[in-house]
Amino acid sequence: MKILVVVDMQNDFVDGALGTEEAVGIVPAVAEKIRNFEGRVLYTRDTHESDYMDTQEGKKLPVPHCIRGTKGWEICPQIEALCSETPIDKPSFGSVGLGQVLKDYDSQEEKVESVTFVGLCTDICVISNVLVVKAFLPETELIVDASCCAGVTPQSHRQALEAMKVCQVSIVNE
Repeated sequence: MKILVVVDMQNDFVDGALGTEEAVGIVPAVAEKIRNFEGRVLYTRDTHESDYMDTQEGKKLPVPHCIRGTKGWEICPQIEALCSETPIDKPSFGSVGLGQVLKDYDSQEEKVESVTFVGLCTDICVISNVLVVKAFLPETELIVDASCCAGVTPQSHRQALEAMKVCQVSIVNE
């Protein structure tokens, strides 16, 4: 079984509170990747509560974003239109829930052959989820499609890709 994980393609990361030109630019490529992917597609959703500014992340990144129930928390419309699975809400950068879901899939009759990652932000949530999944499925091929990811900056995007290569993750479409 092949799995595509679409990480945090939410309004606040695309064109909202933490949006970037690069994030806006990958939306069509991510939509195309989802449409053409032969396998199961899962989605993650950064999810904060109204007390965000009181959290460790809120103190280090004092920009309220992805607050549950807000427009910024929602998956961006172009991707939402393709979403057939309920997103996995995650309160932090990496999702133990995602790792467990994939481990459960792999424990059933059909093994997880590969997990491909796309989404936002390469240098925070993409890399965090790749490494979480690596811990849950150390023998599964992990792939990041660089053309369907964007970082906080182009430089931090490139640095994250290089870090993942060192962790034996395949980077495609650089």
